[in-house]
Amino acid sequence: MILIRFLIISICVFYIIRSLARIFLPMLFQSMVNKAQQQYSQQQNPFQQQRQNRPEGKIKIDHAPQVKSQIPDNEGDFVDFEEVK
Repeated sequence: MILIRFLIISICVFYIIRSLARIFLPMLFQSMVNKAQQQYSQQQNPFQQQRQNRPEGKIKIDHAPQVKSQIPDNEGDFVDFEEVK
């Protein structure tokens, strides 16, 4: 008798949790997606404002990287290239 009662209660609890999950999980995921979209738009907002303030055809370079080769120019092999037809 105790086993049957335990099984009935556990099945009822399982169905209750399952039905509540169907209701609340989509709302939870939607709120997470909305929060991620807001964070993304806040990160992209300064870049969009910079684009809008600049007149068309004007280019502004904020930083030009200085590239230094790790291999000196006097080292290395030169390989001739021949086009094969």
